[in-house]
Amino acid sequence: MSDAEAESDREGSAADRDVVIVGGGPAGSAAAIFTARYGLDTLVFDRGNAALPRCAYLENYPGFPGGIPVDAFRDLLDEHVREAGATIEAELVERVDRTEEGFAVETDAGTTVTAESVVAASWYDGSYLRPLDEGDMFTEQEHHGEVEERFDPTYPDADGRTDVAGLYVASPADARSAQAVVAAGNGAHVARGLIADRRREAGFSGEVVDHYDWLRQDAEFSGEWADRDRWREWFDNETEGETDTPEHRERRERYIDRAFETRRTPEEVEELAERGLERFVETVGTDRVLDALDEETIREHLSEAT
Repeated sequence: MSDAEAESDREGSAADRDVVIVGGGPAGSAAAIFTARYGLDTLVFDRGNAALPRCAYLENYPGFPGGIPVDAFRDLLDEHVREAGATIEAELVERVDRTEEGFAVETDAGTTVTAESVVAASWYDGSYLRPLDEGDMFTEQEHHGEVEERFDPTYPDADGRTDVAGLYVASPADARSAQAVVAAGNGAHVARGLIADRRREAGFSGEVVDHYDWLRQDAEFSGEWADRDRWREWFDNETEGETDTPEHRERRERYIDRAFETRRTPEEVEELAERGLERFVETVGTDRVLDALDEETIREHLSEAT
């Protein structure tokens, strides 16, 4: 889902990417989905020691009442990230340095990518952030009976922001990294904070800084809310500062355009639902789905289709 607001911010950027995310587990994937859907050019580096593969079977992630195999869940995460428009590279990030563009991210494969923002989402290893450390990013911690210097999970604030402008941390985040669903929620929360910061830089203020990623039912645009003037009135009331400027009016119209782009008719919702189920089956595998059905159900379906 392309976002005109994000696209306009991208113009003139000297960095290769808007956002680089280090780690493609639940936290990193959730962050990537939100930044990519907003329209930010997002790259995920996903290779290294991860926590999720240590799980024998995932039983407590909402939406899967019988649980889900970890490999199938990881496939679903990867496909969702790609569906949102982000890129995934199976490379291990070795260091992140400050540059004029923002950051330079180097991998073990010899790749160097510049980015305006970096989201750390690797639970086990934060050593790649050492070039950014000014003395308070790492602390001595006991790990498997040995004391070693490791990334301090309390270094970022509750929203994942850090003292290094443009650096956000979705993981490690203490208890918020302890379960897959909590880590995913934290990754999304950190990404929303990053998006809000970008919107502030673009001139948004007040209650319109926060971006809500959702599709609206057709009925939401009935009555007074079908009128763009009503949206203009609302936007002006929710904005801090001067509203009678060309810049404000341009932001307001882009905001309203974006709101109307989220409108979906019942027919469009039905098409989305059908495609969503198709993508799920494609990802987890047709054989898995068929194996889960009893033969009588399959025979009945075939007889109805012929």
